[in-house]
Amino acid sequence: MSILDPLYQPYPHSRKSVFAENGMVATSQPLASQAGLDILKKGGNAIDAAIATAACLTVVEPTGNGIGGDAFALVWTKGKLHGLNASGPAPQSISIDALHEDGYEEIPETGWIPVTVPGAPSSWAALSEQFGKLPFTEVLQPAIDYAEHGFPVSPVVAHLWEQAYEDYQEDLVGPEFSGWFETFAPGNRIPKAGDVWASPDHAKTLRDIAQTKAASFYRGEIAEKIAQFSREHGGYLTKEDLAAYQPEWVKPIRVNYRGYDVWQLPPNGQGMIGLQALKMLNGFDFPARDTADTYHKQIEAMKLGFADGQTYITDPRYMDVSSESLLSDSYMDERRSLIGEAAREPEAGKPSDDGTIYLASADGEGNMVSFIQSNYMGFGSGLVVPGTGISLHNRGHDFSLDPTHINALQPGKKTYHTIIAGFLTKGHQAVGPFGVMGGLMQPQGHVQALMNTIDFDLNPQAALDAPRWRWVEDKTVSIEKTFPSHLAHALTNKGHDIEISSDTIGDFGRGQIIWRDSKTGILMGGSESRTDGTVSAY
Repeated sequence: MSILDPLYQPYPHSRKSVFAENGMVATSQPLASQAGLDILKKGGNAIDAAIATAACLTVVEPTGNGIGGDAFALVWTKGKLHGLNASGPAPQSISIDALHEDGYEEIPETGWIPVTVPGAPSSWAALSEQFGKLPFTEVLQPAIDYAEHGFPVSPVVAHLWEQAYEDYQEDLVGPEFSGWFETFAPGNRIPKAGDVWASPDHAKTLRDIAQTKAASFYRGEIAEKIAQFSREHGGYLTKEDLAAYQPEWVKPIRVNYRGYDVWQLPPNGQGMIGLQALKMLNGFDFPARDTADTYHKQIEAMKLGFADGQTYITDPRYMDVSSESLLSDSYMDERRSLIGEAAREPEAGKPSDDGTIYLASADGEGNMVSFIQSNYMGFGSGLVVPGTGISLHNRGHDFSLDPTHINALQPGKKTYHTIIAGFLTKGHQAVGPFGVMGGLMQPQGHVQALMNTIDFDLNPQAALDAPRWRWVEDKTVSIEKTFPSHLAHALTNKGHDIEISSDTIGDFGRGQIIWRDSKTGILMGGSESRTDGTVSAY
């Protein structure tokens, strides 16, 4: 891939892309990016830098991820792409019948019921063991230092923290939630932008994870604390659930889009949705970006992808159709034929079966990492394990309590997962990692950022800064305030229900991109202008 024009900035307030030769880390929080860069300068590789950055983000951006969340990664090293699924299953003791007996018609957002086995710590240890250069203890030290000594909270994180606190004051009722307020709002006060916040319990937990290569979290002292907390408050998660867990190395899946291979992890993640949309869109020509026809076809393809994803995607052991059938040429031709001149209600087809953080890292040796980690819905379940600083996720909220649904809750099953990491290659060479965090916005952000790059020749920062749309449901599409008004009117004329969003932080995702020039090896990166993001490089 040749470097795209770094001076072509079609959006007047866009920053410039960052160039470097030896290493680069792009993420949503400057201190975490710098921590990853420091690891590179100490002799670590891109994998070490990704781990250090991810661990730091559990401290400096607790509004989106934590030690008690899940993670996914795509790792390019020695000319090959590797996939890691570190999402955890439902506890063995939970069931639809048990929840129905307790009066639940759906899985709540907070409390113990939506808590599944956290996979994030296992991902750090597995990546370090398989591909890292530096000792695991050295890689996690920056995160430990920030947790122990504190750091000044960045502006967007402070804003999201305040939003969560306001919601939790009303919603978190019960003694099991006291740990969240003690940890994140001590004395009923939350940190403002620039205030220094520290979490000694968080530091102790990270130190235990570092010294035991995460074994303590799953089969040691930390695991016992989690299990005890669960027992005391009627949770389903047990120390046996934690002890049985291992992350999975998986084979990435791909589609070819205009000569580039776009890679995602296979289900249970929703990366399939973005790949389907791109394969449908590959059958159209897009002479210009800012036209009603371009946006209309993008939206319609995404709707069809989501209809399939929400019908068929779950733990692959429980899926009725394969990834291959969902991406087959014949099925994608059939789905593409449904895209007409007017907006339509999304419906699934019938294929035949033949609060998240994202980071990207690269080094001078050619290694590159696409990594995503989440607690889900901000801080997650609202539960913090006493004495640990561990904020537990609520990923199980996405399970269905309808036993006929493909994503129906079952013991030991992994749920449909929103977090996805992307990677781009061309001609067996790495172009680089990309990602856009933010729930159901993620595959939509992937498609928009990639088309901005491949179809419309935007460099990484411009590709991220471009105004975005977000399909919500049915024919409803939300757009940013910067979205061209004449195009919004044109989409309305095509039958789309257009809503202008006032949210400039959460609704439209937050992404990062790092591309490597195939001829020179020079790295070029961009980081999200909708958050505190930055690119650190040397």
